[in-house]
Amino acid sequence: MPVIGTSIPAILQKRAQEQPDDVAYTFIDYEIDPAGFTESLTWSQVYERVQVVASQLLQCGSTGDRAAILAPQNLDYIVAFFGAMQAGFIAVPLPVPLFGALDERVSGALLDCSPAAILTTSAVVDEVLSYAGAQPGGSAPAVIEVDALDYGSPLMSVVKVGSVPKTAYLQYTSGSTRQPAGVVVSHKNIITNVEQVFADYMEDTDGVPPADTTMVSWLPFYHDMGLIQGVFAPLLAPPAEPGGPSGRAAVLMSPISFLQKPARWVQMLASSTNAWSAAPNFAFELAVRRTSDDDLEGMDLGGVLGIISGSERIHAATIARFNDRFARFNLPSTTVRPSYGLAEATLYVASAPIGHTPATVRFDYEKLSAGYAKRCGSEGGSELVSYGPPRTSTVRIVDPETSTENPAGKVGEIWVHGDNVAAAYWRNPQQSERTFGGRLVGPSSGAPQGPWLRTGDLGVMSEGELFIIGRIKDLLIVDGRNHYPDDIEATIQEITGGRVAAISVPDDRSEQLVAIVELKQRGGSDEESLDRLRTVKRDVTSAIKKSHSVRVSDLVLVSPGSLPITTSGKVRRAACVDAYRLDEFSRLDVPV
Repeated sequence: MPVIGTSIPAILQKRAQEQPDDVAYTFIDYEIDPAGFTESLTWSQVYERVQVVASQLLQCGSTGDRAAILAPQNLDYIVAFFGAMQAGFIAVPLPVPLFGALDERVSGALLDCSPAAILTTSAVVDEVLSYAGAQPGGSAPAVIEVDALDYGSPLMSVVKVGSVPKTAYLQYTSGSTRQPAGVVVSHKNIITNVEQVFADYMEDTDGVPPADTTMVSWLPFYHDMGLIQGVFAPLLAPPAEPGGPSGRAAVLMSPISFLQKPARWVQMLASSTNAWSAAPNFAFELAVRRTSDDDLEGMDLGGVLGIISGSERIHAATIARFNDRFARFNLPSTTVRPSYGLAEATLYVASAPIGHTPATVRFDYEKLSAGYAKRCGSEGGSELVSYGPPRTSTVRIVDPETSTENPAGKVGEIWVHGDNVAAAYWRNPQQSERTFGGRLVGPSSGAPQGPWLRTGDLGVMSEGELFIIGRIKDLLIVDGRNHYPDDIEATIQEITGGRVAAISVPDDRSEQLVAIVELKQRGGSDEESLDRLRTVKRDVTSAIKKSHSVRVSDLVLVSPGSLPITTSGKVRRAACVDAYRLDEFSRLDVPV
């Protein structure tokens, strides 16, 4: 695929000039109207509004300053985000603080990036103002309500700031294992990674999505997958034929609208031409459980082009349930595409190849715990989803202690190299060197010595396919043996259906396995509820002993919503350890 531009503002300008009246982004607002209030912007309208935002920003700072976006998920957010780049600022997409509660991720990111301005909307400006105080050694950022700007007057001139900074935005990680850190993402990173996305997912069409492809998304714009899927992919899609229009239309809604009624996502998939979407594993589970046949009456999912499954551990059983649930509405079994990526690589690294129902392989659990992948039969073992062979990304499995490449079948850290990999964390040279400065010792032929992104994820290559095992920092060591929390959590989830955190907690002699399980309460008497809880405990402890050869020291059953999670829905295991030690979980089987 040819390079499609040198910077995001330049590409946006080209879209506005060459196809001004083509619809760019459509947002469906279910808060204004439960049936969905629809608003759209063409490429020229987006571009004109971006100029207004940029002009306002340049009164608050200069090239290279940061502009944080703290706004509800809507078209204003996209305009603000592009407006920051147009002004030569470094955009910082963040969630809007809600309900007056202190959001430590937001305050930590603002302290780290010291923005010259905060872009928000009039609906939430009061909440945002409490975060707009002066930072140490600097002045308070200006607060701009983008929806209150004058978009009605004719555009007098285009904002030009000379050379656009290499850095496009700071992607703050969700902080599941550490304090949030700002990944420095360049324009080149974005363009390269979107090209890789199209090349791998659209292999059958030479990396070009069909002309009438619709990017469907409810993912938050402040998350890496939400940005690429909902904002950048529509902008950067190449023409389907020489001389044809570039870009693709996007149909978007908010995460809250999805969580309130997951069927809305499935309806959007059915009603959009060649729908292309993305979601984490839990979203597929919600769609299965909370979409009725009436919700899809008269609808057909046969035209869905594909759905990326990523951002968290992918469960084969979830994909099977999703395919089975929507097969009657003609959803192809090849629709869901297991994918691996991380913010430090902009987003995308690897995905299962096109045209196949997602493949799974069972590996001997004892061997896997010892660091080797040995395939076993159809029963028992750890079932892992295949991500296929890495194609556009350069990936190696590396021994994290020796920095040497592992042979096929040996578990190691996943290292990534290429123009999609970011350069650093914002103003954090020590952590940047540890993460982005990997150097291979004795690299194999064709493998550069460095720099490599050390992902912190454990993986293995087996018969040419990539399998993800879990985070190095989350590895559980119980009774002197390694255990992967993702595997243990997957076993428990198949019994309970809710979120799970498998953690190790030290006692006087060793590490003990503790599982904290969210369990939905059912009706019935107190005695019936206690009987059910006892049955769940018995089933879970038995399954863990049988499948993983480890004893659960303590099984904590809690109500849904009790586990601390990141903004992308990942369980914060380290926070779970702290809460468990402080006895902060309200157990369902212990009277209050």
